[in-house]
Amino acid sequence: MKTRQPVSLTEDDIAAVRSWVVHEDAHLIAFNKPSGLSSQGGRIQANTLDDLLWAFARSNGKRPELVHRLDRDTSGVILAAKTKPAAGFFGKAMQMRKFQKTYLALVAAAPEPRSGRITSALRREEIGRESYMRVVDFDAPGAQGAASGYRTLASSEVGAVVELSPETGRMHQLRVHMASIGRPLVGDVRYGGALTFAGRAAPRLMLHAAKLSFPHPDGGRVTVEAPEPEDFAALRAAAGL
Repeated sequence: MKTRQPVSLTEDDIAAVRSWVVHEDAHLIAFNKPSGLSSQGGRIQANTLDDLLWAFARSNGKRPELVHRLDRDTSGVILAAKTKPAAGFFGKAMQMRKFQKTYLALVAAAPEPRSGRITSALRREEIGRESYMRVVDFDAPGAQGAASGYRTLASSEVGAVVELSPETGRMHQLRVHMASIGRPLVGDVRYGGALTFAGRAAPRLMLHAAKLSFPHPDGGRVTVEAPEPEDFAALRAAAGL
């Protein structure tokens, strides 16, 4: 586990990160990460969730370690392993695609067809200091295979809520795949999403990691869910969804 210099946290920081815990046992902590918080270090000099894990440091100076990441503007379930064996177990399970991730997203109109599977290959590209993903031919240089399932849960005249299930873990995968079928996610400035929804401003990328199911070191599977944040639920309700 990481033993680098601890980050100095305020009482408010510690209270906040503890309030986000949705599941904890001897091996892991699961958080409902708020939108706007980076998982790990980016260019912005501010506390990340990774920094905030120092709130759970043990007396030996070691602390939990993130198992995976969420985009800064994406809210929802994210896991941290409490011990080195647990980190190894979850890392292997992730490699073997034993994690099942379920997201909720808002789009301006229901996809056609209303459910399906997107298998477009993706390639990472740098534009200035920003990284983007682009849909490319599967045999293009640098192409990475990617697959995402989607299902429309509800729709109205002003939009739809869709359930998204990534089968692979490429950067921005769900965002780019949905944009590729003409349904970019509401609030996704980078990939062409609408900035208003149901007559209201979209405050951020409307993508929420709602559920995570994974094997547990003690055997069996565990499913952790994170309730929708207020901003997501408010826009959904405004659209009658």
